[in-house]
Amino acid sequence: MSRLGNLGARLYRGEVGYDFIRNRKIWYGVSILITITAIVAVAVGGLNMGIEFKGGAVFTTDTKAKISTAQATDVATEASGHMAIVQELGNGGLRIQITEVGTAKANEIKETLSDELGIPAEEINADLVGPSWGEQIANKAWTGLGVFMVLVVVYLAIAFEWRMAVAALIALIHDITITVGVYALVGFEVTPGTVIGLLTILGYSLYDTVVVFDSLKEGQKDITKQTRYTYSEIANRSINSTLVRSINTTVVALLPVAGLLFIGGGVLGAGMLNDISLSLFVGLAAGAYSSIFIATPLVADLKEREPQMKALKKRVLAKRAAAAARGESPEGDGPAYGNDETTETAGAVVGQRQQPRGHGRTPGKR
Repeated sequence: MSRLGNLGARLYRGEVGYDFIRNRKIWYGVSILITITAIVAVAVGGLNMGIEFKGGAVFTTDTKAKISTAQATDVATEASGHMAIVQELGNGGLRIQITEVGTAKANEIKETLSDELGIPAEEINADLVGPSWGEQIANKAWTGLGVFMVLVVVYLAIAFEWRMAVAALIALIHDITITVGVYALVGFEVTPGTVIGLLTILGYSLYDTVVVFDSLKEGQKDITKQTRYTYSEIANRSINSTLVRSINTTVVALLPVAGLLFIGGGVLGAGMLNDISLSLFVGLAAGAYSSIFIATPLVADLKEREPQMKALKKRVLAKRAAAAARGESPEGDGPAYGNDETTETAGAVVGQRQQPRGHGRTPGKR
């Protein structure tokens, strides 16, 4: 078995692990800092909305231009008074995109481009895009997002419990905010492709979260009938038992998306690939992060406020204190997860040696 596979098996059995719940305030702080940065970026810099949302004109040429895309950008920007986006097409032609121009202005720009680029006006195709179409797309996207959020909360409240539904909703909002903030920071254009990418990452983020929640649901069965683990410790083991799976799933999903972003968008210069791949790349990474560091710790925080869980924690700590006073190893009533009889204390640090089980005696005493 590979080292990663062996580590995954030991994490699943609870032999090793990382205490995500105990260190949750660190991750909360990191998430709050990133979220505030994203909100400030959107509020100050704003989003670079594409022509589909602002309206404007798109000029395409089938003939290879004699000037570079940088020179074409300067010519189109000067002629229109707005920042132009120029892309070189596969056939050597150019695609020039200018927002917020009307029909009369588009005709003037077309004549200027014909003179400056040395291309006959009849070989330059001009298409006008109205802002109403983009507005419809945005409204439908917001409607779809709202319906999705409501269905997520209802489903998780029925399948699991309302605390998990609330935690999952916060994690989804966290992922969307970070992704939108990155768009504001890097200045990538927001197009319908971006909207598609944003809606896609919601499903992935939710899937990753539900996997951990399902493990937690199994682990908390008859939790009040034992005095070995607190709810937070069981939640911590649920994260660790699915940790390698989450990492593998995220890496496998990110690899092709990274290819689209860095090779398709960066090297080949395909604009639409940039629009979709950046939202997918950031959203997938944020979704994996939130499912591990945000969603489940939030559930543990909410559950630990219940009187039953508070009473359980007191019993567990009292039993451990009594065992420590007698110099005994705090055994417990049974495994905290599944039916693994070899379960060790939850929250052990990865790589830490586990102490051998005794029979109620300290070393050196009979």
